[in-house]
Amino acid sequence: MISHVCNLLCGVIQGSVIGPLMFLVYINDLVELMASFNIKVKLFADDVKLYVRVVSITDSTTLHKALTTLVAWADEWQLSVSVEKCCVLHIGKTAGKSQFHVKDTSLPLVSVA
Repeated sequence: MISHVCNLLCGVIQGSVIGPLMFLVYINDLVELMASFNIKVKLFADDVKLYVRVVSITDSTTLHKALTTLVAWADEWQLSVSVEKCCVLHIGKTAGKSQFHVKDTSLPLVSVA
């Protein structure tokens, strides 16, 4: 069966070969943006994980600023942040005391990712 022809206003056809490459080009500046806050980023498809060592209030403040910048970046590029999928994982002997937020929503603390 052949699909009907239709005009595309924007984007790339789902399942195309160039789609994943175009998305990487689209999202790679996020890695550089987070690096300016000394935050490491891991990308897998459309998921993003941020990694940073928080040992002082300054580190915590920097992470807050980075999260705010992430939301602004997503808004600028007309991407949505799925806040309900976001969480904070503390690794180490001492639990962090800071509460982190994305779009005015507190991120839950989890014990496993």
